[in-house]
Amino acid sequence: MVVLCVAAATTFWILNALNKDDYTTIVDYPIEFQFDQERYIPVEPLPPTLEIEINGNGWDLLRKYFNFNTQPFIVNLDQPSSRDYLIPSELRRELSEFLSPTQILSLSNDTLKIEIDRIRSVKMRPVLDSMSYSLGKNIRMLTEPEFDPKEITVTGAESILEIYDGKFPVNLDERRLDRDLTKNVKIEISKELSEFISIEESSISVHIDVVAFLEGNKRMKLKKVNFPRTVHLVEEDPSIMMYYLVDERYTDELKDLEFEAVLNYSQRNRQDSTIAVQVNPMPPFLDQVRVEPATLKLSYGN
Repeated sequence: MVVLCVAAATTFWILNALNKDDYTTIVDYPIEFQFDQERYIPVEPLPPTLEIEINGNGWDLLRKYFNFNTQPFIVNLDQPSSRDYLIPSELRRELSEFLSPTQILSLSNDTLKIEIDRIRSVKMRPVLDSMSYSLGKNIRMLTEPEFDPKEITVTGAESILEIYDGKFPVNLDERRLDRDLTKNVKIEISKELSEFISIEESSISVHIDVVAFLEGNKRMKLKKVNFPRTVHLVEEDPSIMMYYLVDERYTDELKDLEFEAVLNYSQRNRQDSTIAVQVNPMPPFLDQVRVEPATLKLSYGN
């Protein structure tokens, strides 16, 4: 019985207290931003609340504190992409009218950060994502990959579009590619960007021409140029080998070539008395040419 009396008295006291005015509290009041969502899109979550210090009736403040049946304060943005922050004091007059008869004592937020972009549609050039494919050993692309269509239409937040710098990566999903390829590839957006941009095309055709470079080696004839009579090689009859990769389309032309290991005395290294071996000729269809030994030691005397 005593407990019931205490509970009743406490309830009566609370109810009576809440009916009084001149209470002060700080609340996170819900706000909602309104703008043309066909032309603009937020790229960061917008502030859901505004911290304010208010004064008023106990019941009213209780409802606002716990957000019981409170309507959010609407913030209208005509050109949301023109600014990246909002000063709460700009809203004070409208907010005061909205919260009346509750009185605003202060606005705690210095600024409200808003990141809203204009929505644009741009044409981008497709490029292969370098991490989505690899070539087989000694395989090279003959030319740049060909795409159909040649452009991709991307629509979305302006700042996100700028990240692509006009080039949209295509995921080829091929490993150790060693032959020509024509493949229809699905165009995808990363999960973290999918809420900000969209693509008009769903797939794209990729064509790649490749060529193999074959490993080879040849023994070269030695040719001395500009050698004085008194200068010799420490090893007079060296065996000089050339190792290379050759474009498979030019193997027949390679057979008809005679390679020389040219030693030009005028290009010697005076500091250590060595001379570098130069390969002649050096056709464009060879790659990764390596000579062993690459340098030879000079000897001076009669």
